[in-house]
Amino acid sequence: MRAVVQTVGRAAVTVDGEVVGEIADGLLVLLGVTHTDTPQVAATMARKIHELRILDDERSAADTGAPVLVVSQFTLYGDARKGRRPSWTAAAPADQAEPLVETVVRELRQRGAKVETGRFRTHMLVESVNVGPRTLLLDL
Repeated sequence: MRAVVQTVGRAAVTVDGEVVGEIADGLLVLLGVTHTDTPQVAATMARKIHELRILDDERSAADTGAPVLVVSQFTLYGDARKGRRPSWTAAAPADQAEPLVETVVRELRQRGAKVETGRFRTHMLVESVNVGPRTLLLDL
């Protein structure tokens, strides 16, 4: 499982002209799933995201109650080492990835995080205003 975690002043996801997820002063998480990921990996990723000390004064979403916007992003497993057309073979198929993304969201909520999400299997417009900017890649 792979996540790009960014501190944001605001972030939103729009699908077909409707805002389906929106946060202010929190974390935007672009989340990719690969074939070998399990519910245990998803739970570990949720804990890492929630406890990641990336906010001001080395604090985490767990410390501050900052909201988290989770957006599924299969392209994090794109491979463009050969040619100009990326290969997506390392990305898990949607039927496998969707429940694991949902597990991350559920685990974050169980930890007390306020979580918004994008909408799986749709064309999303993702807007963000990065703070810092601070961006980390988590790879489990």
